[in-house]
Amino acid sequence: MRRYRLRKGRESAKIDFQLPTAKRPEGMEEPQHSSTQSYVPSDEYRPEPVAKPLLPAWMDGSVRIGIHTSIAGDITSSLEIAYQLGANALQIFSASPRMWSRGPGGSKGADAATQRFRERRNELGLGPLVVHGNYLINLASPDRVLRVRSIQAFHDELVRAVALGTDFLVAHPGSARGSHMSAAIAAIADGLKQAARGVNFEGLRILLENTAGQGTSVGSRFAEIKGILDLCGDLPVGVCIDTAHLFAAGYDLRSSEGLEGALGEIQATVGIERVFVVHVNDSKAAMASRVDRHEHIGKGKIGIDAFRRILNHRLLAGRAFILETPIDRPGDDRRNVQLLWRLAGVKLKRAVGASDGFPAARRAKRRTAKAPRRAKGKRSAKSKRHKG
Repeated sequence: MRRYRLRKGRESAKIDFQLPTAKRPEGMEEPQHSSTQSYVPSDEYRPEPVAKPLLPAWMDGSVRIGIHTSIAGDITSSLEIAYQLGANALQIFSASPRMWSRGPGGSKGADAATQRFRERRNELGLGPLVVHGNYLINLASPDRVLRVRSIQAFHDELVRAVALGTDFLVAHPGSARGSHMSAAIAAIADGLKQAARGVNFEGLRILLENTAGQGTSVGSRFAEIKGILDLCGDLPVGVCIDTAHLFAAGYDLRSSEGLEGALGEIQATVGIERVFVVHVNDSKAAMASRVDRHEHIGKGKIGIDAFRRILNHRLLAGRAFILETPIDRPGDDRRNVQLLWRLAGVKLKRAVGASDGFPAARRAKRRTAKAPRRAKGKRSAKSKRHKG
């Protein structure tokens, strides 16, 4: 009896709870629910296409004439010098070329300087920016200590070049120093790959420069440079050709036939499409002398007509032409830059001045020359009035 009362009490405590149901208008069918959904192609996830990187502003198809400028004092001053000389491209060293670097930089002062450099370069519209590597680096060296030091130094060159926003880093391949040429070629390619570890290139490209053939240097023949490039894998590499080095290595650039022959060999080996920069230098040394001595444009053994053909050759269109000529007298750098523009058939749109102040000096001279003439005229007038 007691058990019956407890059960009845529990049953009476239950609450009859029901969810409200929506009333459907008469005549409407009950909606059908299904766990499967129809496939709609537009609903499929498609990742956004990777945007193509924008070309640098200097790659607008215009002729690019540059010159190697000094970084003494403030590295940003190299930009001002190039601009004042009438160049629209430039080459620099990122550190002393004849001393082992103490590292890639990275101090607060260095970071601020590189930021100023990048901003000022953008304002002046200079490009490409070419950095020339340290002369002490020899990635082909059979000496283990020198090789390790060279790899580290080249790594530092890469880091500094990226920090500056460099387009091309030019490097001499190296010197075999007793080792077989094939071994030297393999050592150079391996050294480049080791130096590049951990470096985000950000558009930077390494350019191997042809050599004059002095001693046991690698790269006086383009087949040797091709051997290095072929072993570099995915590393962004290319070629810089130097006219004085070509001439000293035996390529006769003085005639149209000689130039065609040199460019034909380049096309057949490394490929002309892998040439990005041309170092434009006349030569103090004779052809095939294997001696590297630069001279002012038109003053050396190559001659001015050869440079006119080089600057206007269809296969070299779009390349940057960079001067590495000596400065024997104040204003030599400005004269060489202006001569290249004339040989390229380009008339400068803006008046340019040299960093040494020569144009201003000439204007001042003209002003001072006019003053005595005016003074002389006044004196003669006074003399006439006195006589009258």
